[in-house]
Amino acid sequence: MKLLGIGSRIKHLEFGLGVVTNVTSKHYWVTFIENGLETIDINSEFEVIESVEDEVDTISFYEVETTLKNMLKQWSDISEIIPIGDRWKGGKLILEPKDTSLASKEIPIDTFFHKIVMVRDRIRVMEQKINSSSNLDDQEKVDLQQYITRIYGSLTTFNILFKIKEQQFSGVKK
Repeated sequence: MKLLGIGSRIKHLEFGLGVVTNVTSKHYWVTFIENGLETIDINSEFEVIESVEDEVDTISFYEVETTLKNMLKQWSDISEIIPIGDRWKGGKLILEPKDTSLASKEIPIDTFFHKIVMVRDRIRVMEQKINSSSNLDDQEKVDLQQYITRIYGSLTTFNILFKIKEQQFSGVKK
């Protein structure tokens, strides 16, 4: 068995996608996208996505972990896990039409929340593409950024669903 080096990418059955950030004689220290830092046995079951020769670098473990988390987030189609507020878990959203002869619609609130988060993530990607575009001049970028800020402002209604305040929508700061 060939030893994986720091920077190797793996897929673990339990922890998901991750990057090897340290190697000992018996363990890999792996930073996983969804589970953070975990220590796994060298002989444990996992799929090697990309193998890096056994190398040692002099940068700090924290720098490696932070950089690799950011890279995994950027190049993966997996978005950050955003928790719903505890009081909403398992709840449902009920839409009732004014016309009582029409049926109401029930949606699990977790499903609705997931869709709101997906909208937010897609707006963020659009924002990044606008800002890095070479086809738009600076004024066009500013104009489009103002529209995006207004979109975020319109979505602040849904902030009540978020467990963590820093993950909520925010519009124009006054």
